[in-house]
Amino acid sequence: MPTPFRDRLAAAWYARRLTPLSAMLLPLSWSFAAIVATRRALYRHGVLRRERIGVPVVIVGNLTVGGSGKTPLAIALAQALAATGRRPGFVSRGHGRRSELVREVRGGDDVGDVGDEPLLLAATGLPVFVGRDRVAAARALLAAHAHCDVVVSDDGLQHYRLARDVEIVAVDESRGFGNGRMLPSGPLREPVSRLREVDAVVRLQEGGEPTSTADGHDTTMTHEPAALRSLSAPGRPVDPSQWSRGRVHAVAGIGNPARFFALLARLGIDAIPHAFADHHAFDAADLAFPDAEAIVMTAKDAVKCARFDDPRLYALDIRAVVSPALVKLVIARLDGRQAA
Repeated sequence: MPTPFRDRLAAAWYARRLTPLSAMLLPLSWSFAAIVATRRALYRHGVLRRERIGVPVVIVGNLTVGGSGKTPLAIALAQALAATGRRPGFVSRGHGRRSELVREVRGGDDVGDVGDEPLLLAATGLPVFVGRDRVAAARALLAAHAHCDVVVSDDGLQHYRLARDVEIVAVDESRGFGNGRMLPSGPLREPVSRLREVDAVVRLQEGGEPTSTADGHDTTMTHEPAALRSLSAPGRPVDPSQWSRGRVHAVAGIGNPARFFALLARLGIDAIPHAFADHHAFDAADLAFPDAEAIVMTAKDAVKCARFDDPRLYALDIRAVVSPALVKLVIARLDGRQAA
């Protein structure tokens, strides 16, 4: 079976040398880079207007297409802010929704109506609004939840119209910035030089304790397992040591499936891996593994697969562990804005 174009493109983006496919797309990358630079300049010089929403805004985004751990990072930061007495809420685009309209997200919503990542945000119990227009989503959030005193935007680094007080960029350290080229020749949505302008860069690493520079600008984070749960019976205890060798499958429709498969291996779960595109809309045929005793997936994929009511399906929940220096930096930025 021929390799899908998206897989060929991803391979070209993260190849060590310029590939024929990347080279062919270079003229389009130059045009895209010019558009990005022009748009940034228009906002910088006030030709295009940034809009403030009345409370501080923390942006958690990335420079590349695909996952970099930003949603778990956004959750960790919001929960850290809540622990200090602040009352955060989330906004998100809601990738893959059937509608671009602004709406609130509640647990149990159809993933097609709100997107997969917003359902993970809503599982925190904090208010969440989605919409292509992040300014409108933030204003709707504040109108519905007047107690909210800080907005955390999951993604939106390039949504310049939403004025922000803190910009944080998540980077998947295992893949970095690929070939360092702009879309579509490479994975970059903005040039790497953009990192000099943001408040903090957080690199997702494999294991170990989070580290930080003295000023908190460059930090690391890790993902640690939180729970392994059955999708059909969430309260049932799960013992993966009882699963038969060779009959465990793992699926991942995230930006870097290899990271999830590696985490399972570190946990001693020997699974046959099946990688899908980021935000893949799963159907039952994708999980048709007749020999499977267990099928393990990410929490992001689980919100799309729970409807199958298959007792073989399990989700591995993870949480981001961040450096205290990062939380301290964010709080200092927010306190500084309020003092001003």
